[in-house]
Amino acid sequence: MNSPSKNRLAVLGGVRTPQAKAFGALREFSAVHLAQHAVGAVLKRTGVAPEDIEETVIGNVGSPPDAANIARVIALTSGVPQDRIAHTVNRNCASGMESIISAWQILREGRARLILAGGTESMSQIPFIARDSFKQKLMTLSRCKTMFQKLSVLSSLRLRDIKPIPGLELGLTDPTCGLSMAQTAEFLATEFGVTREAQDDYALESHKRAVAAGQRCFLSGEIAALSTNDKEMKLDAGPREKQSVEQLAKLRPICNPKGTVTAGNSCPLTDGATALLLASESSLDSFSCKPMGFVSGYAIAGCDPKRMGLGPVFATAKLLEQQHLQLADFDLIELNEAFAAQVLACQKAFASTTFAQEFLGRSGALGEIDPQKLNVHGGAIALGHPLGATGARMVLTLLRALQDKGLKRGIATLCVGGGQGVAIMVET
Repeated sequence: MNSPSKNRLAVLGGVRTPQAKAFGALREFSAVHLAQHAVGAVLKRTGVAPEDIEETVIGNVGSPPDAANIARVIALTSGVPQDRIAHTVNRNCASGMESIISAWQILREGRARLILAGGTESMSQIPFIARDSFKQKLMTLSRCKTMFQKLSVLSSLRLRDIKPIPGLELGLTDPTCGLSMAQTAEFLATEFGVTREAQDDYALESHKRAVAAGQRCFLSGEIAALSTNDKEMKLDAGPREKQSVEQLAKLRPICNPKGTVTAGNSCPLTDGATALLLASESSLDSFSCKPMGFVSGYAIAGCDPKRMGLGPVFATAKLLEQQHLQLADFDLIELNEAFAAQVLACQKAFASTTFAQEFLGRSGALGEIDPQKLNVHGGAIALGHPLGATGARMVLTLLRALQDKGLKRGIATLCVGGGQGVAIMVET
């Protein structure tokens, strides 16, 4: 989508929660609670009142049973008036970006002037699922009229009936190709010749950059501290200052003994939320706060589900064509680190003429990604990947990084389970 002059999407403000590994420091906070915290903080920092919000769009993947349209619940519990509509979007890992795209479309229609967008995920609280045999026996039990009938059903229960299925396990397995997300990363590692050593080295660099960003207080500029039962969290729990390549090398592969993808060179399951305030560039005179920057283009692409990790290459190719730009025209790039193998495979695909000719319909390669432009403050391997929130977090971090370095233009892009990619162009 090309953006005409004065029709860019303005990002008036953005705040996120600290992020923590699932079942860890944030395990007791629901996806609603995490988002409420981020929303309250962004309203406070920008001086915008809840009554000023005209519509809410939130990305979320593991939809909580008690908050089916979680965006509406978040809006109402954050003080947004009842007559302001809200809806939830789900594009798997790109749900946070999808909220931004949806908000831009709404603003272009003139349906609203100020939109609350973002994403939230409590992977700690994604439910366990009862097996069909257990559900059937429970239904039979509920229809029993005598004690003898009830005892008969109860006596038929077996341990295999009551063993629950983790919802996360199902959600992280692609139903069309039958591969888990880690297996798709292994597929790319084999296809592109990405070694275990290269993956571990990349993971270590992600931690180093995230730790450095935390130490110089860059990340605290976008995080609203959150009090837990144990302490006040001011930064993400994931980055490890003492991480070493020797420690990473000791970890066992996830998929098979001869594999290369490990927990150390993959992003962790994560809890967290991000909130953004969005408006059209043409309406900025209506607001007192100065925008952080602008979204000026986006592209969404599909690809082979078992190669889902290459989604950023396909989406970025479309974006570059739409914007009549080259990869070298961008000052910084955020490419979500679902797996080190996936990022490294993307880098090789970006630089490959053969890949461009065979899969992108281009005569030449998209170009090489300068490592000094890529994920300069670390990525999801260190910071974490709360599925519904990551896309919005990446756009927030990228805009702040461009401002911090006095730069102009960046791309935030990620792969999507199921075989898709999304790329968003931002400018300061």
